[in-house]
Amino acid sequence: MALLRADLNIYIYTGTEGNFSDSDLKYTISKEKLSSEDNIVFEIGELVRDYIDITFNNDYLSTTKWVSVTATLIDSDTNAAYASGGTTTTHFLAFEGYGFFEDAINPQLSTDALITTSNIYVPDDTACKIPILAEGVGKYVIGSTTTQVTDSGNSDQKIQYITVPANTTDNVVIYATNDSTVVKTMIVNNVCEPKYTPYKITFVNKYGAYQDIYVFKKTTEKFTVSDETYKVNTVNESTITYNTYEGQRQRHNTNAQTTLTVNTGYVNEDFTSAIEELFLSDNVFIRIDSKTLPIIPKSKSMTLKTVLNDKLIDYTIDFDFAFNKINNVR
Repeated sequence: MALLRADLNIYIYTGTEGNFSDSDLKYTISKEKLSSEDNIVFEIGELVRDYIDITFNNDYLSTTKWVSVTATLIDSDTNAAYASGGTTTTHFLAFEGYGFFEDAINPQLSTDALITTSNIYVPDDTACKIPILAEGVGKYVIGSTTTQVTDSGNSDQKIQYITVPANTTDNVVIYATNDSTVVKTMIVNNVCEPKYTPYKITFVNKYGAYQDIYVFKKTTEKFTVSDETYKVNTVNESTITYNTYEGQRQRHNTNAQTTLTVNTGYVNEDFTSAIEELFLSDNVFIRIDSKTLPIIPKSKSMTLKTVLNDKLIDYTIDFDFAFNKINNVR
């Protein structure tokens, strides 16, 4: 009896763990075992990622999906599944997240607070959001208010968002499911900005949750025009003349790309992790005039600042709007 191959059925769905149907089958994969290897290895992360939808309109919804993988081991002697232990089903909760190279293969991401920085900066009179994983958090405390966190098991509430009241001066203390172990303490910094208009930027962080940062200082907007031209024959064949108000060159396919340059204002050194994840995010949005607009980091390099090297820390970042100035959506 020897292992010939493994057959995988991958089901991706919303709802509760294990509650999938045939319509949720997204991939069927077979792979034979190499004679020189003891294991058959499948990489399914990128396949699953295609089914995690990121659609943000200032609504902070959970984007997780359940993934159930049914693996069948095929015996080379019978060309059929092993009689005992030949088929197993494993369930995973999938996030639009990632680990770093230093984290090694298949790193375990945070199971409680879904944010790396411990400092958040918000304008005066503004509430803010902190993402958590419901199954790993028992409660959170803001001042004298304690809120219990419940997890129904449904994928649509696995990522939840703590709403921090405007102008709070208290830290947000997040506890594990035993309600006694502190897993994260968030420091809320209220910023009074009398001169510039702060803008909220939301991005999908390394844990697959929506995270907000505010840019408080000078914001500039510019646009770059692109176009094409072609030459036109303006000679009137009957009179052998041309009109001087008609040009020889005609412009067409004109459009423009708008770029924003923003500045965070001064931040704590630990806030660098949020800037780093912003640069690495595939999904970034800015809130302008009560609209959520998609943007793309145009800056491709960043110098990580420290108090030792730079004394005061702030970041200037360029973004392109993820659409053309002239509406040519077809």
